[in-house]
This record gives sequence, structure tokens and C-alpha cells, in this order.
Amino acid sequence: MSDLVSIFTITQVVISILLIIIVLIQNKNVTLNLSSMWWGMWEVTRRWREKVLHNTTIVLWTLFILNALVLFILR
Repeated sequence: MSDLVSIFTITQVVISILLIIIVLIQNKNVTLNLSSMWWGMWEVTRRWREKVLHNTTIVLWTLFILNALVLFILR
């Protein structure tokens, strides 16, 4: 049982590091332009790289939460 906990602990650390890296490399020049919202309400277009980073962030957050829940149950 302790081997399983150590595996999930290492996995949690790796996911945390990857999540920090992905969040830090995302574009910081994202602003809310109210003048462009008149015609395209809430329409956001992302480039390929931004979509990949956004989806990767969602996947990593989901894995982080699930892994934390498993660690909580195992301990």
C-alpha cells in the first residue's frame, strides 16, 4: 500500500511541475476588449498553439484533482 501511495505522490509532483510550466508559458497579453464584443458576443478565436495550451491546462488540472482525491482516499 505504501508503494502505491509513493507512486501517486511522485505523479502528483510531476503533474504539479508540468502544470506550473504550462501556465507560465501561456500568453499574458490577453485582455478584454469591450469594443469588439458588440458584434461578436463572447466569441473568442484562439490560434492552434493557444488551443493546445488551453486544453493541456484543463487536462492537467483534471489529472491533478483526480490524483489528489486518490491520494486522499489511500491515506
